[in-house]
Amino acid sequence: MKIIKIEERTASLIENLLQVWENSVRATHLFLSENEINNIKQYVPQALRDIPILVIAENEDGMPVGFMGISGQKLEMLFIANENRGQGIGKLLLQHGIKNYAINKLAVNEQNPLAKGFYEHMGFMVYKRTKLDEQGNPYPLLYMKKD
Repeated sequence: MKIIKIEERTASLIENLLQVWENSVRATHLFLSENEINNIKQYVPQALRDIPILVIAENEDGMPVGFMGISGQKLEMLFIANENRGQGIGKLLLQHGIKNYAINKLAVNEQNPLAKGFYEHMGFMVYKRTKLDEQGNPYPLLYMKKD
């Protein structure tokens, strides 16, 4: 497994990361409808191009199996392909982000208890809850920070 900071965001890389995103979301965001997933999916490529720091986890074949996006010291996105979950990839990425980019804050969907538990295991604690997500949808967010 290789952890790589992406400098050049090619169309093919964005497409591969979009597949990782969709695969991950379908497995972990069971509260989203098919329409909602397809609607959000339209914005993911631009988010991947715009995020200040993009780091991927590549398998032995050089294919992305996970990625994270960072802005400032905040983890903005972390997605692992479903078939690669439970292999320590998310932990590797997050540890890399904490060590190299001083990640100390993030937000997670309350309806994604596995993700919340993972972040708690990694030393993050909830400090705030909102009833709506950042787009105004009825998906509560938990804001977490690491001391």
